[in-house]
Amino acid sequence: MTDVLGIPPVLSVQALAVRYGHVRALDCVDLDVAPGAFMSLLGPSGSGKTTMLNVIAGFIGPSEGVVRHNGKDITAMPPEKRAFGVVFQGYALFPHLTALDNVAYPLRMRGLSRAESRRRAAPILERVGLAGMAGRRPSQLSGGQQQRVAMARALVYQPSILLLDEPLSALDRDLRRRLQIELKALHRQEGRTFVLVTHDQEEAMTLSDHIAVFRAGRVVQVGTPQELYRRPASRFVAEFVGEANVVPADAVQAGPAGKFAVLRPEDVRLSRVGGTSATLTDLVFAGDRWRAMLRDGAGREWLAILPEEQRAQLNPLPGERLAMSWPEGSAWIVAEDGQA
Repeated sequence: MTDVLGIPPVLSVQALAVRYGHVRALDCVDLDVAPGAFMSLLGPSGSGKTTMLNVIAGFIGPSEGVVRHNGKDITAMPPEKRAFGVVFQGYALFPHLTALDNVAYPLRMRGLSRAESRRRAAPILERVGLAGMAGRRPSQLSGGQQQRVAMARALVYQPSILLLDEPLSALDRDLRRRLQIELKALHRQEGRTFVLVTHDQEEAMTLSDHIAVFRAGRVVQVGTPQELYRRPASRFVAEFVGEANVVPADAVQAGPAGKFAVLRPEDVRLSRVGGTSATLTDLVFAGDRWRAMLRDGAGREWLAILPEEQRAQLNPLPGERLAMSWPEGSAWIVAEDGQA
């Protein structure tokens, strides 16, 4: 199988299923990952994304289906033979080893001498910004620094694919955002294929060039962050990837029964004339913007995002009747079952 450019995928999963008794953790999943891509597996808890990563890594054997790496069937291949790099949520560093020796450890296990392993590990540690901390043990490093060591260890033997299982979820918000920037830069520098599991849609949108959205053991949409945000395939994707106003299609434009319109909050404009009448129920300050909650005449809840200058110009008050409008073409029509 090839992508639209005729380039074979570096990783291909076909008709993959994982069953535990009557429970299907994965249900007939197909997914291709292009060479050098940053693919995120995104979904709520229990959606199957971590199971998928474990099957790719070889930690779990599928009940059905095939996993291929560069066209080769690796479904029955043990994890150590796949030679994929894996970074877990827990850092799993050896407490008695220095940062440098932790990074060098996979090379030692492959038969290299201690001196040669450390020589090869040093530039990788430098690449993740820890050259000056090579001699420190994990207890002497912060959580973010330990995660960098874990990433360097996974990259040291130059795997073709790096698998990341929610590696930043245990970090505080500010540190997580800094490491997201560093991880994206590391991906550009390495040029390798990264596959990330996350339940954080903001993280997936920030890091990835493609996202596979999981729900109940199935992949319900694959696309770029922009495609998922602006052209969701279903109501579920619209509401899971970013914030959305999801209302009956006829509340926005003429349309067939059973369809829904998706309007992103930043596309909803407020004024005092024209448009759809609604009551402002709350207005919340959010830094450089304001979140305006509204209720229309049918009792439907709406969210509008107002830049500070627009809020200052309009100066609305809770309880006030306002007019909602949106640019032509900004509403995307979907069906409940996911057929747009």
